[in-house]
Amino acid sequence: MKKTLLATALILSPIAALALPAVGDVVGTNPNDVSAALAATGCTVSDFEAEHGKVEAVCTDEAKMVWEVVIDPASGAVTEVKEKD
Repeated sequence: MKKTLLATALILSPIAALALPAVGDVVGTNPNDVSAALAATGCTVSDFEAEHGKVEAVCTDEAKMVWEVVIDPASGAVTEVKEKD
């Protein structure tokens, strides 16, 4: 049983490392908190943009893909996650 659990954990660990925040996750309302929360998911923030009453954090994941994480500035909740054009 322990070997099965260990094998499952080792197989799933790379997937967990590449997880991005999900819509509804609260990542914070200031750049420091947002950067720390996104870094915990493996996404390094390179820029913040204010657009349409929302904040967009531009970050790069461990696979070198660039993402826009759209955040409600009042609640700090993620409202959208999309690949950057």
